[in-house]
Amino acid sequence: MVAVKMQSCLLSVLLLNVYYTFVSSLYFHIGETEKKCFIEEIPDETMIIGNYRTQLYDKQKEEYLPATQGLGMFVEVKDPDEKLILSRQYGSEGRFTFTSHTPGEHQICLHSNSSKFALFSGGMLRVHLDIQVGEHTNNYAEIAAKDKLTELQLRVRQLVEQVDQIQKEQNYQRYREERFRQTSESTNQRVLWWSIVQTLILVAIGFWQMRHLKSFFEAKKLV
Repeated sequence: MVAVKMQSCLLSVLLLNVYYTFVSSLYFHIGETEKKCFIEEIPDETMIIGNYRTQLYDKQKEEYLPATQGLGMFVEVKDPDEKLILSRQYGSEGRFTFTSHTPGEHQICLHSNSSKFALFSGGMLRVHLDIQVGEHTNNYAEIAAKDKLTELQLRVRQLVEQVDQIQKEQNYQRYREERFRQTSESTNQRVLWWSIVQTLILVAIGFWQMRHLKSFFEAKKLV
């Protein structure tokens, strides 16, 4: 009975950790030509949705107000191999979507379309960004209405997709562990060879010094 409770508790903690890992929301400020980039560690074959909205600082009212429609944001996404997987210009408020095909750190960059932002010279732009990863990208209310699912069926589907996301995350962690092990082994091997080279250099220098001293003593007729 205690073991069952412990397993249930561990599963709840794991699901909670996955929830906070794959949902992140923040806001930041950018200037006219400034670019902001973020790094997201994402498993392979995982869908990512980013929702953003912009606000422009009003000096007269001394507060941030919704940006005009003419102001847009340029979104650029690169995979861990620096390959461009998304490059598109959006409006002052919008959503971008992409699917990862390589596990690792994905770079998400945003900057304004400066040609239009120049109209607000000297101003600052506030960008609210909400990134959803994996099963958190699903709108379960729409899914339930479309597939005519009961509350129990919908909950089961959510749990199945959460377990699938946990499995992807575990596979990604194993991938990271393998990469780290390979890096450690490569570093240890290089350190070993460098130690051997240093030893050989020291032996060669010692041998040369002994020969030089012997020649010096023989030249001075001390030996």
